[in-house]
Amino acid sequence: MKYNTRNIGIIAHVDAGKTTLTERLLYYTGLIHKIGNVDDGNTTMDKDIQEKNRGITISSAAVSTQWKKGETVYNINIIDTPGHIDFAVEVERSLRVLDSVVAVFCASSGVQPQTENVWFQAEKHGISKICFINKMDRIGADFFAALKEIETKLHAVPMALQIPIGAEDQFEGVIDLISQKALYWTDENGETIIEKEIPADHKADADEYRMKLMETLAEYDEKFFEIFMDSDNRITGEMITEALQKVCRSGAAVPVLCGSAFKNKGVQPLLDAVVTYFPAPDQLPAVQGKDPETEEPVELVRNETESFSGLVFKVVIDKHMGRLAMLRVYSGKIKSGDTVLNVRTGESFRISRILKMQSDKTLSIEEGKAGDIVALTGIKDAKTGDSLSSVEKPVLLEAITIPAPVIRVSIEPKTNSDEKSFGLVLAKIQEEDPSLVVERDRQTGETLLSGLGELHLEVTLEKIRLNHGIEVNQGKPKVSYREILTETRTHREKLSKQNGGNGQFADITFEIGPRENNEPGLEFINLIKGGVIPGEFIPPVEKGFREAMENGPLRGYPLESMKIRLLDGSFHVQDSAAFDFENAARDGFRSAALSCSPKLLEPIMQVEIQSIEEYTGAVTADINRRRGIISSIDERSGRKIFTAEVPLASTFGYISDLRTLTSGRASTSMKLSHYALVPDFIANTLVT
Repeated sequence: MKYNTRNIGIIAHVDAGKTTLTERLLYYTGLIHKIGNVDDGNTTMDKDIQEKNRGITISSAAVSTQWKKGETVYNINIIDTPGHIDFAVEVERSLRVLDSVVAVFCASSGVQPQTENVWFQAEKHGISKICFINKMDRIGADFFAALKEIETKLHAVPMALQIPIGAEDQFEGVIDLISQKALYWTDENGETIIEKEIPADHKADADEYRMKLMETLAEYDEKFFEIFMDSDNRITGEMITEALQKVCRSGAAVPVLCGSAFKNKGVQPLLDAVVTYFPAPDQLPAVQGKDPETEEPVELVRNETESFSGLVFKVVIDKHMGRLAMLRVYSGKIKSGDTVLNVRTGESFRISRILKMQSDKTLSIEEGKAGDIVALTGIKDAKTGDSLSSVEKPVLLEAITIPAPVIRVSIEPKTNSDEKSFGLVLAKIQEEDPSLVVERDRQTGETLLSGLGELHLEVTLEKIRLNHGIEVNQGKPKVSYREILTETRTHREKLSKQNGGNGQFADITFEIGPRENNEPGLEFINLIKGGVIPGEFIPPVEKGFREAMENGPLRGYPLESMKIRLLDGSFHVQDSAAFDFENAARDGFRSAALSCSPKLLEPIMQVEIQSIEEYTGAVTADINRRRGIISSIDERSGRKIFTAEVPLASTFGYISDLRTLTSGRASTSMKLSHYALVPDFIANTLVT
């Protein structure tokens, strides 16, 4: 059976025109009958009140549509992801379940920092990519400069399948290098495409870029290399298409198209490219998982006859439908009424309904099969990253990585009457966004909300107010510091208690200190010889140290990294239990860690600022004032691009400060770069 499904994501930097492009894809595939625009706040994908107000996409919307190419009808599942770094988890969980992505670039801004982030996230998942250089009608639009940046900044091999005819307000259409025709969009909605011969003044460029395309294909596809080298062969469009499919699917090089989604130019060829060059689910390698009992690797073929497996990549709580689990089906199929297993909880449950998402509308369907993206109702305990499988053959799939939060704020409801529902709402938003952490401060009793950035927290609090009607008081944002040990010590911890009957006894001697290169996490080395501590007590010792790292010795911030060498110890036949050794490790950490000269680490953000020449002095002076270090100043399309590393603690309120400083002529974006030692003069003001 042939799978005519394509699971695609749309990734880009903020403002590259992702949502506008998605809107056009839905219009030309017939799913919507009126074109919406982000500026008018009437797009299909941004249905949240805030998304309309802010003009940005916050949660990745899923939608299923169809596109007909030739005689074949293709099902396309599209996930439009946010471009803002604060919503990196949304992007990560979408990429985890997609097979390919369309990366959207602004023709005048080129490759921006968040594009780099999501591009490398996509690389990590090994998914196919097509680039779409959008906004060809913008002032400063330069297709060839953007093409060069894809090569230099993303270390990719771009293959232009089209070149533009004109740019900025002279942008008229595109030249298709495969069919060697010029394409023009003449009517306002861009539905009519007129094919003409290539204009004489563009012929030389078209020939040059067609040759470049064929040379790249020859380099990465052996079969095409032979055709290309044989001078007797006339190279047809079919030969180029076949080679492109192979090269795009292998990820060796990326096809590049261009257009202006806002002006309705260039979208249909992109849809054709999506269904032609991207892989169908069954053309991908088998799914890798493991048996939850034995941890043995398990391989599942991506077809309907294989046993069922799927991954929950998002949980949505809908006011009409209740709890929806968004599921990517990897193998086999499921029908409503089937019983499936949640591998994490070990519980089986019955699927009540299977839905296909059409952005804010849902459609009940009979079954979900390999390659589909569906929503399930009636799953009470499913979380993001849960594996679902058939009861007969449980398979644990690789979970979704959730980055640790870097910023937190204390929150409380404005009125006491909201106290009860406040707790329920917080639990609900945490389920929907696992990168949010809600905890109680042990010393002050305050409720703390942690997230990935100022905007992330701002949007979350706004959501509580708008969607749940609870007004919230919030404290000042605080940085989530980490701690690190800088010296190594040896320590003996002995736990010995008698309280009638069996007592408690554990005795360990260990070396505690920093890891080489301060790699994150715990490095635990067991050097116990001759059974002085029985084997079954070693894992509890490791567990005790691992848990103790959650509260560092200085201020109780998590310890970023630590090395433990377990050297010696003793036990008591009657009195020793696993829990005693776990406690001894915790107590030993508390006693010894403070003597290892612990230091504070702070998150350092990589900040990119785009401004104009006249504000260079002001921007530089402001970065220096914030303890920032400028790593580069470049120029692009007449604008100055500053890249700097700035401690997160100095970036609060930076967006509005920068606007004031540059009379609104600058924009900025930031991402977590790394953690670094807090200078002593700052640390002394923090550690009280």
